[in-house]
Amino acid sequence: MSQANITLKQLRYLVALAEEKHFRRAAEVCGVSQPSLSVQLQKLEEQLGSRVVERGRAGVTFTPVGRDVVTRARSILMDVQAMSDFAQTAQYGLTGTIRLGVQATLGPYLMPRIAARLHREHPDFKLYIRESLPSQLEAELLAGKHDIILSKLPSRGADIVDAPLFQEPILFAVSADHPLATKDHVVPSDLTGLPVLSLSRGYHLHDQVHALCKEFGAEVIHDYEGTSLDALRQMVAMNMGTTFMPALYAKSEINKGGDVVALPLKGRRVFRSVGLFWRKGAGRAPAFVKLNNFVREVVQTDFQELMALESVVAQTK
Repeated sequence: MSQANITLKQLRYLVALAEEKHFRRAAEVCGVSQPSLSVQLQKLEEQLGSRVVERGRAGVTFTPVGRDVVTRARSILMDVQAMSDFAQTAQYGLTGTIRLGVQATLGPYLMPRIAARLHREHPDFKLYIRESLPSQLEAELLAGKHDIILSKLPSRGADIVDAPLFQEPILFAVSADHPLATKDHVVPSDLTGLPVLSLSRGYHLHDQVHALCKEFGAEVIHDYEGTSLDALRQMVAMNMGTTFMPALYAKSEINKGGDVVALPLKGRRVFRSVGLFWRKGAGRAPAFVKLNNFVREVVQTDFQELMALESVVAQTK
């Protein structure tokens, strides 16, 4: 076995096959013919001295050794990409393409202005934006699916860098014909005994709403959980319950004189802290820091309802 002869091309082909589970599709992703891809994978197996892929009528199946090799190949390819990105960033700064993962309860209400300003001020810099469940974002980041993610602080991964951005107030939403709708604000005692709707599990707001209900003496409605903030708003409009809404969503989707009223809470400051996250040792970390600073500037100028968080420089290294 001679590991010195293993090439990055072979590792890329292997990872593509692991993701596509099909030789022809993997070859198309890699921009080569299927025979060329097969030959390179056969050479990889010869150099490893072990069968990696089992080929049969049932399709592509990876051996136990093959699964481990795929994991290691992904790590090697990410390290190589990080090295290339670092060199590019050192020379050009905010340029190229970054894959950004965002949660659906945040991205649509924040990213349009950020993307517009990035396009004006850094036309050579592109963001490939993809929404995902908050509970999956960190795992997808570590797996290399995203270069950076925008999510609720703090992260739960030891291999993830946290770069704080802002605090977003959480408002209390009721139907327009609810007794509390005529108030300018609510206090914790107003919520005692009220039925409260929440998002389904997988969203950070689910856990936060349950904790607030326990603190304020409100009752969580377990029979009906929203799959989106829009779904929650529509159920609240039909007076099926009350709920908690992030301020950015309320500003965008709840209109004055509409069928839902969003009220601030007094006597208890309720918010969610948001930041950017990336893998420790990422080659494009300098660009991520610049992007973090850029987003903070947009927040301070365009989103007065948000409170900027102090960014800890030591955490961005």
